[in-house]
Amino acid sequence: MATEILIIEDEEDIRDFAARVLELEGYRVLQAVNGSEGLRMLRQYPVSLVLLDLRLPDCDGWALLTELKGDPHLSRVPVVMFTASAAESRRSQALAIGAIDYLVKPLSAARLKETVHNVLTRERKL
Repeated sequence: MATEILIIEDEEDIRDFAARVLELEGYRVLQAVNGSEGLRMLRQYPVSLVLLDLRLPDCDGWALLTELKGDPHLSRVPVVMFTASAAESRRSQALAIGAIDYLVKPLSAARLKETVHNVLTRERKL
């Protein structure tokens, strides 16, 4: 059974790029265009990892990350934030709320693959 990854990203080109990269690595990728769709999918499917954009049309990624980490059924799902902001304060904030990593757009295929592999490997060891 393939590992499922959920991408919550409103920009279609970024979402499609990340999905293609991860599918080529053998992952099953689910895609959500906003936070409410992402939350619904998280509650419906056994997801191993979430890639979460900070800026979504219906809510912000900070609020969604806080909600995920406060939900006993979803809090153990690792979340990697990804955003155009390279500010260290944003990265620190994301990690403090509960994100396991932070990627800055534009994404490189190599960095995306490396991050996902490292997070999933770390999670399997726990």
